[in-house]
Amino acid sequence: MDEKDRMIVTFGGDDASQTPEYGSGSFSMDVDVPEAPASETASYSSAPETQSSSPKDDYLEDYKTYTANYASRHESEPHYQAEPVKMPKGKKSSREPKYVTKGALVVCMVLTMLVSTLLGAFLGGALSGSSLLSAPSSTTEDNREPREDSDLSKLSLSDGTGSTMAVSDIIEKNADAVVEILVSGTTQDYFGMMQVTEGAGSGVIVTEDGYIVTNYHVIQGANKVQVTLHNGETYPAVIVGGVDENDIAVIKINANGLKVAQFGDSSTVKVGDTAVAIGNPLGQLGGTATSGIISALDRTLTIENRTITLMQTDAAINGGNSGGGLFNDKGELIGIVDAKSSGVGIEGLAFAIPINTVDDIINDLIENGKVTTRPVVGITIQDVTEANAENYGLEAAGVYIAQVTGENAKQAGFQQGDRIVSIDGTQINDSQTFISKVRQHKVGDTVAIVVSRQGQEIEIKTVLEELATTE
Repeated sequence: MDEKDRMIVTFGGDDASQTPEYGSGSFSMDVDVPEAPASETASYSSAPETQSSSPKDDYLEDYKTYTANYASRHESEPHYQAEPVKMPKGKKSSREPKYVTKGALVVCMVLTMLVSTLLGAFLGGALSGSSLLSAPSSTTEDNREPREDSDLSKLSLSDGTGSTMAVSDIIEKNADAVVEILVSGTTQDYFGMMQVTEGAGSGVIVTEDGYIVTNYHVIQGANKVQVTLHNGETYPAVIVGGVDENDIAVIKINANGLKVAQFGDSSTVKVGDTAVAIGNPLGQLGGTATSGIISALDRTLTIENRTITLMQTDAAINGGNSGGGLFNDKGELIGIVDAKSSGVGIEGLAFAIPINTVDDIINDLIENGKVTTRPVVGITIQDVTEANAENYGLEAAGVYIAQVTGENAKQAGFQQGDRIVSIDGTQINDSQTFISKVRQHKVGDTVAIVVSRQGQEIEIKTVLEELATTE
């Protein structure tokens, strides 16, 4: 077919502003025009009138009609022919699909979750803040007081666990306030020969200028006392004074700016409370700390001919711990370690002097070198429970006289085993009440004490004595 037999057929509009690169409203295609018959007139004229045209003739007539109409419709308008889109070789007309890797998908999911969380938190905070601002300040519609969320921030470790300090914090607070004590003295042996003896114990610093509390039995009979601080510094010490009856003493070193233990209130201690002991066990392990609980209160024991009311703990105590500190869960000094029950199979039985029973003695010894303001009856007393009274065949539970130590008390007629009924008309049911009533007086005052002896009540008047001290 010759070039003249081909023509371009355009479908659609003829907007030249639409570029073929991005697709237009029209498109073109080449159409092969069939050759006209050689004798077109003869072919149709020779056919009978009744014979219909063939499909080929119908196609030709339709094509002529279309081209004639197309030419007449566009002969007055410029025609712009859109060229066919030519695709670069080696490329397909449609874009190839792209795939997302698993790693990229995971990263997208994580980022989406983070953004959602932050956005939710921001919106939630904004909404809650606005609701709080708009909430009534006094009462709600149902007459209930609104919850004060700020109160929650006031809760402490003590509110949640019953302890205000961890054991490590208690130790850190008081380690520098507990010292090692090494003593030496001379004794006479069986053959009359003088021998040098040594002992060790612990002490608690109570003033920044070097006053230290310890047990009386630690320094008893010593003619040389040496103190070693927690940091290793060593000082000679002098004995200020002590009270054998209460097994308490005060010594002094020439130092300043020392770490001081803070006194607590032993009257508020309960069984089960935290107890931390710091001392010098075996006389060689200064700064050792052990912890446990308060196992019992008001244990009246006779130790080395001293009858003392003590508190019991299961914190590990060994020889050399005597005179050391027993601290509560606030890091406060509540007792001076005094003794440990020893024997085969005995563990977890240790005792301390409640600080409230000796704090006035300590202060008096520091200020005056002896006890001058504390009057005593001159007796040692002991609380007896109903169970113990029944076991030992006593008449009733109450406060009994364990020893008569004072000269005034002996002359007045007190006897071991007497049950104290009252003092100055006040009924006595426990030793602490009796001690408190005595301390309300002064040395030299006369008091009236009623005792029960073998079921018979006897009133005894006695003059209060000055607490005996040893320098």
